[in-house]
Amino acid sequence: MASNDRLRAGGTPRPLETGDTWWYAAVAGEAAGSFSTRVRSRTRRACLGAVLLLTVVYAGLVLTATGRRWGDAALTGRRADTAAATLLREHPSLAGLTTLSLLLGCALLLATGLLRKRYALTGAVAGALVTSLALTGLLQRYAPRPRLLDAGGALVQSGFPSAQTTLALGTAFGLAFLVPYRLRGLTVLAGTLWAGAVGAYTVAAGDHRPGDLIAAALVVLAVFCGLAALLARKGKIRPARRGPLARALAVAVPLAALAAGGLGAGLWLLGDTLSLPATAPYDPAELRLAHRCGQALAAGVTAAAGLLLLTLLRRVDMDRAPAPYRLGGPFVEAAGAPRDGEVVGPFTEDLDHEIS
Repeated sequence: MASNDRLRAGGTPRPLETGDTWWYAAVAGEAAGSFSTRVRSRTRRACLGAVLLLTVVYAGLVLTATGRRWGDAALTGRRADTAAATLLREHPSLAGLTTLSLLLGCALLLATGLLRKRYALTGAVAGALVTSLALTGLLQRYAPRPRLLDAGGALVQSGFPSAQTTLALGTAFGLAFLVPYRLRGLTVLAGTLWAGAVGAYTVAAGDHRPGDLIAAALVVLAVFCGLAALLARKGKIRPARRGPLARALAVAVPLAALAAGGLGAGLWLLGDTLSLPATAPYDPAELRLAHRCGQALAAGVTAAAGLLLLTLLRRVDMDRAPAPYRLGGPFVEAAGAPRDGEVVGPFTEDLDHEIS
């Protein structure tokens, strides 16, 4: 019964409190075809799919000799790639700019949540980002892998997954949860391009292999899909209005083009780079090809992760629901001042009316 309805005889002395019907909303949110259930199902499946792909990438690029040889060739090929070597030599400040951009991105993430007064959601997003970094550190330290030694005989520390890419892409995805719904697409587009640039620099500088970037993107995607599923489970989401088609295409087309182009070019070049000999010496042209193949694959996976997140969160608004409309005027004033939290109706206390 609605809060403003009255019985024909012996009506209720006052309207029902809002809290009296909380379980109706809970039952509606758990219905098989409800909006929250659909969002939770697709984000949970995406989370499990990202974990499965991460396992495949780990097995193929870390545990197999062919995958390790391809990663080493892509890392060594940065010296044979004259364009990347010239860029790094002429712009040595890129290292400092990369670190500064990561710090500014984290500050922007916190500032956005605090200025919009979304304290609980900001804490959840920050927790997801910390979880992504923690999983990255655990995989780097404890994931089984062959012992790799450098030229001096020292043990080479693993970079699988990349912490820089995890932080950059996690910040971009976190902003997608905090900004208003109409700005989510542009935020993900800009953040994904920035994360791809950070990852490309780490490969060109020799800090990470392309597989490390791919693994980092999958870790972040899995964690934030899990966060979206949790928010849907808690009923913290609501349907959003359909935005303009032009704005959606302005975001989806660049991400789709980058994902398709990167993955297509990378997979096309991958067939030529997997035929590298087992031992040195290597052809510099083959090393350069392996480097560019790795860069293309990493960029394609990063763009695909951003596009997939936007697809999963389509028409999903993280903002609070608008305040309920409260009636005013002489009829309500005649009924007396309502108590805090009480929903009042348009009728007076005179029981000379009926709701049929």
